[in-house]
Amino acid sequence: MKIEVRSLTGKGVKSIEVPEAVFGYPYKEHLIHTAVRANLAAARAGTHKTKQRSEITGSTHKPWRQKGTGRARAGSAKSPLWRGGGTVHGPRPRSYALGMSAAEKRNALKSALSRKLEEEGLVVLDSLELGSHKTGELAKQLASLGIEGRILLVDQLDNLNLGMAARNNPRLKAVDTLAVTVYDVVDRSVIVSEQALGRLVEVLSK
Repeated sequence: MKIEVRSLTGKGVKSIEVPEAVFGYPYKEHLIHTAVRANLAAARAGTHKTKQRSEITGSTHKPWRQKGTGRARAGSAKSPLWRGGGTVHGPRPRSYALGMSAAEKRNALKSALSRKLEEEGLVVLDSLELGSHKTGELAKQLASLGIEGRILLVDQLDNLNLGMAARNNPRLKAVDTLAVTVYDVVDRSVIVSEQALGRLVEVLSK
């Protein structure tokens, strides 16, 4: 199948051939859903923690004798029943990561990209090399492409001007070819350079 390649001004430059196995992959909602959940879960720090009674600072002596005081028996001021005591079954540090095989990740990304291309939410440019790192200049150039809202810009990691121009605009996100995730593709319109597209196809065709 063929995809049109445009310039940053929005003018058509040429058409390139892309594999049907990547950009004609069937839409698999359950696979995309799993990939998005895995992406969001991996972003969780999992550093939450409460102190158990063994970790509370304080004395371990018995507050009063077991019998004869008329009060309930108590063995330690660190008891979960007391103010300032330990927490029972509280959150502990953990990983929220959800397992996905490499093949599942590739297929989910192929499915998301195919759907994005079908919905005309994917634009291929001959180059994303900018003459300036100014955020306003990039915004003007993207406006000429007719794409609005949140945008994912995909190019090589060494494109410093693109990274600097995009980082001050909350609607834009610039990533390296190998850092493209299903969550970003689903959530945004995608603009990719021809060079980055070639690398992406190479990885997804394995």
